[in-house]
Amino acid sequence: MSHDEKGLYFGSLVDTDIESAIPCFYAYLGIACALVFANLGAAYGTAKSGVGICAMGIMKPASIIKGVIPVIMAGILGIYGLIVSVILAQKLTGNNYIDVKKGYQYLGSGLCCGLTSFAAGIAIGIGGEA
Repeated sequence: MSHDEKGLYFGSLVDTDIESAIPCFYAYLGIACALVFANLGAAYGTAKSGVGICAMGIMKPASIIKGVIPVIMAGILGIYGLIVSVILAQKLTGNNYIDVKKGYQYLGSGLCCGLTSFAAGIAIGIGGEA
């Protein structure tokens, strides 16, 4: 198989080795963790708060608007994950390779944003349902 055929199948990664792709993998894993965990927390908080709104509509119909606040707060968590992932993804454009330290930093920042948003979504859901 000639070099042109390899380029057709593998794109621009023909001349790179696996060691230079690992930091990018960790960086993109951090971006994915920020998006996934933040939106899981937002979804959980919205769902549990929605149950609380339904219960409040039966018991106290005049105070339904107060029950919407946890739903809005849970939705903001998903936006936090989106903002962090966009900021991290903008730094990975182009053909420049990042070192292992930057890859781990992006993974850590994505996990930090995602997992804290996930925990906050669970807390908002519990509080919103009560």
